[in-house]
Amino acid sequence: MNFSAQQNFDHDHASGIGILLTNLGTPDAPTKASVRAYLKEFLWDPRVVEEPRWKWWLILNGIILNIRPARSAAAYKKVWGHDGSPLLAISRKQQAKLQQLLQERAGDNVHVELAMRYGNPSIKAGLEVLRRKNCRKIIVLPLYPQYSATTTGSTFDAVADVLKTWRRVPELHIIDAYHDHPAYIAALSNSIKSYWQEHGEPEKLLMSFHGIPERYFKAGDPYPCHCRKTVRLVRENLGLDEERASIAFQSRFGVEPWIQPYADETLKAWGKAGLASVDVVCPGFAADCLETIEEIGMENRDYFLESGGTQYRYIPALNDNDAHIDALAQVVMQRL
Repeated sequence: MNFSAQQNFDHDHASGIGILLTNLGTPDAPTKASVRAYLKEFLWDPRVVEEPRWKWWLILNGIILNIRPARSAAAYKKVWGHDGSPLLAISRKQQAKLQQLLQERAGDNVHVELAMRYGNPSIKAGLEVLRRKNCRKIIVLPLYPQYSATTTGSTFDAVADVLKTWRRVPELHIIDAYHDHPAYIAALSNSIKSYWQEHGEPEKLLMSFHGIPERYFKAGDPYPCHCRKTVRLVRENLGLDEERASIAFQSRFGVEPWIQPYADETLKAWGKAGLASVDVVCPGFAADCLETIEEIGMENRDYFLESGGTQYRYIPALNDNDAHIDALAQVVMQRL
């Protein structure tokens, strides 16, 4: 084993606490080549696609990476801003605000770095920055409120792959979930309330989460249970019953069954049934990204309206609003 990087042997140098704030990732640019590189890294992760490697290599390299990059690049161009990918731009704001808040509450020896599971800035780069700041304790906060092996589990793998090359491994804490943390539930509920105070209430609220294959759940992934608990707590906070506030899962691909109900089919059915207005919120996303802006905000909107619905609105993710940053700070402070 080649244990990389020189260590700081100045024992008088004050140690710090590092917070590695992570999210899924984004291509470097809305181009076919950049999207292809990103998708190759993302979809080759065995946590994401649990298929025999030889079989999946043929499908990924022979079909998907020859078809999907161009289509995804076109979608990214719709949401790309002057400061780049929405996910990365929002994540940088979250990092800066969380850094300021944690230093106010816990002192200047707390350092927050941003990393993406796929793409840049990488987890390796983020950890190296924290090492250079002499962080002997590192808390990893994946911005996935609900645990899944495909997201938080994969983040653990990436962190471990880096740390196993370090001679001195820091004290390590990985926050596996915060789906039922009171501050997160309050921030989410208050965001919905504020939106309704400004725009009025719809007939129905749909809380949509990224889906996973049904067999992952049957194998022991707690993700759907975490999602349903988040929905139940938000319903209780808002005073809504199951008829007014429903759950659904989005973004399935392939032919095998995924956890249900499916968001697109739910919205189509509601439109055909004569439902006039619906608001959609995505509680599993800490920052708006291609999936919330394009898939939920545009594609699923078309499904509902073309099926007979009248009014469709997407309630933005919590992003860098103060209540969200405070909730993240509370989650971290419990580990400090």
